[in-house]
Amino acid sequence: MLRSRRVGIATYRRLLNEHGSARNALDALPEVARSAGVAGYQVCPIGVVEAEFRAARAAGAFLLAQGSPDYPALLSEISDAPPLLWAIGRRDLLHRPMVALVGARNASSLGTRMAKALASELSQAGIVVVSGLARGIDTAAHLASLSDGTLAVQAGGVDVIYPAENTKLAEDIGKQGLRLSEMPMGVQPQARHFPARNRIISGLAQAVVVVEAAAKSGSLITARNALDQARDVLAVPGHPFDARAAGCNMLIRDGALLVRSAQDVIEAIGTIAPPQSTLALETPPEKPVRTLRETAALHSQILARLGPSPVAEDQLIRDLATSSSRVAPAIMDLELDGKIKRHAGGLLARVI
Repeated sequence: MLRSRRVGIATYRRLLNEHGSARNALDALPEVARSAGVAGYQVCPIGVVEAEFRAARAAGAFLLAQGSPDYPALLSEISDAPPLLWAIGRRDLLHRPMVALVGARNASSLGTRMAKALASELSQAGIVVVSGLARGIDTAAHLASLSDGTLAVQAGGVDVIYPAENTKLAEDIGKQGLRLSEMPMGVQPQARHFPARNRIISGLAQAVVVVEAAAKSGSLITARNALDQARDVLAVPGHPFDARAAGCNMLIRDGALLVRSAQDVIEAIGTIAPPQSTLALETPPEKPVRTLRETAALHSQILARLGPSPVAEDQLIRDLATSSSRVAPAIMDLELDGKIKRHAGGLLARVI
């Protein structure tokens, strides 16, 4: 069902709620699509799914399903948790505390040194260092924590290494650490995949540490995701004249905890209560159920009110005259589909 056209995470969960089981939802999907104005709809052929499983076996990947014992407990708590994850590497890391280290791709020498020091000390303390396998800070964090356990979240398929220069690092992580991806096997990463990847990085972790980041950067998207997910955000301060430190300095100004050493991070996460994932899974909060037609109509209303010039999200919600709890999932769907783009300061724009 997840591999079927126009079925994202929100639609997947809604179909399960409406029809009770995946089999019933698959049987009903063509008719549901027809009622939403999509003619000739077909679910994903079984052959495509079987080919993905063959590719996973060839790559040594295993599947993590939400609700299974190995699925990361903290990640399961976020509203748009991926129902399925492909993984390569050590399962045991999924049950250890995690901290995300993110930052600039064009990292400075000092930033790289700081990332390595933090990652090394955190991993030696038994904390899994999570990052995105990108150049710069991500690479430094993975390398420094490799021997004690590091986790890389990939934007494309778990068997597709990007950037190519990190191929050896990715292979080593697959042996000594863990690689994760919600994407199908073999998917090449595209620009719209990275914001979705970032929400998983922050969702896995008890805290997100930003080592270096420009005022407008993917690292700040991860920090914003962390705040939305009720995670702690920490930042390493930098010189005011260094553009690569502007984002970190802004975060600290706005209330992020200042990081001088790994001990600051350890003290911060030590105050966080352990996740109550089992209770959350047994007694999930009731959510309003919307049909595909209603969701499509809301998507159209949002797109109609957005253009290339950014608009504040709260202003959009007021214009739609509806609740934020109804609009937020639709915005996330459109963002993941690459139809809208989120800018710094809570601004949204339509991708033309």
